[in-house]
Amino acid sequence: MTYCIGISLNDGLVLTSDSRTNAGIDHVSTYSKMNICKTNPDRLVVLMTAGNLATTQSVVEQVQRDMRDDSKTNLNNLNYMGDIADYVGDLLVNRIRRYTESSGFVPDASMILAGQIRGGRVRAFMIYPQGNHITTSEETPYLQIGESKYGKPVLDRFIDLETTLEDAAVCSLISMDSTMKSNASVGPPIEVLMYRKDALVIQSHYRFGPDHPYLLQIRQQWASQLYNAFRAMPPLPLVTS
Repeated sequence: MTYCIGISLNDGLVLTSDSRTNAGIDHVSTYSKMNICKTNPDRLVVLMTAGNLATTQSVVEQVQRDMRDDSKTNLNNLNYMGDIADYVGDLLVNRIRRYTESSGFVPDASMILAGQIRGGRVRAFMIYPQGNHITTSEETPYLQIGESKYGKPVLDRFIDLETTLEDAAVCSLISMDSTMKSNASVGPPIEVLMYRKDALVIQSHYRFGPDHPYLLQIRQQWASQLYNAFRAMPPLPLVTS
């Protein structure tokens, strides 16, 4: 299992992912789930992945191969982020179908595609195993894949389109820490990427290991503030018979 968050704001993008892959209690490995694609300088494209590792790695490799071979359809010759989402969705469906037909096992996976093409808007899409996709909205400016339920409440409370990149990055780390607290299949290193609209280059890309001082500070301070808020709650009203 894994957990990835894609936040699309007026100022740009914040992308956050863990790196834990669990294939059973005796086989826990670390793989980056954030793939920064090496595209032409007129665009920036990032893929985050969750689900079957063989499926997601083969799709990412096919994306890279298509660019190297200058295939008829690749990240560099599509003019809209929505078309890129369709292309990646087709690759995902074809890979899942191939594995399913050969083994009978359904190796489902999902992806978050985010980025910008010069002259276009910053976009983020969640691509389902069936190949279709959704994008962010004013009401829900973030997307999640993987183990999403534990980290959702903090995003709902604090993220909107006007949130700064820096605040969204901190919020995503709190969301990730809440998930790690409740689910051992999600774990560090944690990657956080910040992209400012129209820059077409990445402003900041962090990688926090399990003992990184900042990650520990976030965890300790959030836990402390939550405890203090809980202790400050008004008591239940007295019930009279």
